[in-house]
Parts: sequence; structure tokens; C-alpha cells
Amino acid sequence: MLRPRKREYVVVSVGGSLIVPDQIDTNFLARFRSLILRKIDDGLSFYIVTGGGKLARRYQDAAATARGELTAEDMDWLGIHSTRLNAHLFRALFKEHAQPKLVKNPTKHITGRFPVIVGAGWRPGNSTDLCAVESARKLGAKKMVNLSNIDYVYDKDPRTNADAKKIEKIGWKEFRTLIPEEWDPGLSAPFDPIAAREAEALKLEVVVMNGHNLDEFEKYLDGHDFVGTVIS
Repeated sequence: MLRPRKREYVVVSVGGSLIVPDQIDTNFLARFRSLILRKIDDGLSFYIVTGGGKLARRYQDAAATARGELTAEDMDWLGIHSTRLNAHLFRALFKEHAQPKLVKNPTKHITGRFPVIVGAGWRPGNSTDLCAVESARKLGAKKMVNLSNIDYVYDKDPRTNADAKKIEKIGWKEFRTLIPEEWDPGLSAPFDPIAAREAEALKLEVVVMNGHNLDEFEKYLDGHDFVGTVIS
């Protein structure tokens, strides 16, 4: 008796800035859903991890305003539960194709029986980037796409440095010199430093691209040239 062929997953980390830039972006959600469904028809499977976006910031700011300074752990937990609410939204978007239960702990066994699996934040001390990398490890995935609000990784912050240069391809060792060494709940970086170390050890290819330009994401999935940075 033939065993069913194991699915090959592309891990996709969807930044919260795309889901909840201010209000929930239903236009982005509809376009993303349409693309993923087309690619499922082409035989691809996806593990999708959602960020928290403005939802997380609002809860963190509200708590800090109402009671004063919060611990980093409390800040993280508010962010984690925000990612989980967004993940439930994505599971609903793909209900007919998605694993019914969210993955909250990516270090546990993941069956890989569904064309879409949705995961969220796990525990204080790391971002959803690490959740995505750990999920790639469990599923044996070789590729991960980090959809954010930037076209490329730059050698310095382009918001404050007019001479910042875009990077189209970079190795993990060099990339890690561009980001902080430790995780912080308020960190603004293309990739979580802890996740970067794990991805390097795993020899995982991570692509950072602008999720607003879903045509570029489709080009990547189809094996064509695309706008974005490859870290490997």
C-alpha cells in the first residue's frame, strides 16, 4: 500500500504591519487569500505565521498608560496574544484548507496533513520569526518568506540614512552583523536575532520582501526573478 506523499511546505511569516497597519487591512487579506488558494491548486502547501501589528502596540500602550511601566515579559504576552487573534483570523480565511487548530508551540510535532497550517506567537523572549524558523525545522521546510513592509534589507536604516544601500543577497554571518545581538519586544529589525542564529544553523533560506507587492511573492513562488533580499 502506497503511503501519501509528504507535503513540502513554504513557511510564510506575515508581518503584523500588513494585517493591522492601523485598521485591519481587508484588501490585503483578500489578495493574500486569493494568491495562496491559487498556489494550493498548483500543489504548494503553506505554513503561515502571523504577527501582531498595531493591535499589539495598542494593547501594550494601553497597559503602560493605565498602570505605568510594564515588564518585558508582560509586553511580550500582550504581543503574543495579539498574534494569536490575527492567526485565528487567517485560519478562518482558509477554513476549508487549514488545519483546524492553531500551532502555538512550534517545537511540538506538526502533522503536515493540511495544505495550510496557521501558527502564532509562542512564549516571551522571541518574536514570530523564531516560531516560523522552528516550524520550518519541524516540517523539514527549506524556504521561508518574511513578508513585511520593506522591499529589501539595507546595510543601514534607510529611514535615517540617505546613503543606505539595498542588499539583494547576503549570507547569514554577514546579515547578523547588521542587526542587534539580542531580542527586545520593541525591536525594529528585518529579522529577530535569535531566529537569525537558528536559521543559520538550519541552513534555511529566508527571503525578506514587501508584502504589499504580492506579485513579487508570486514571482518567487514561481521561480522567477523578484524584488527582495535572499538570506542564506
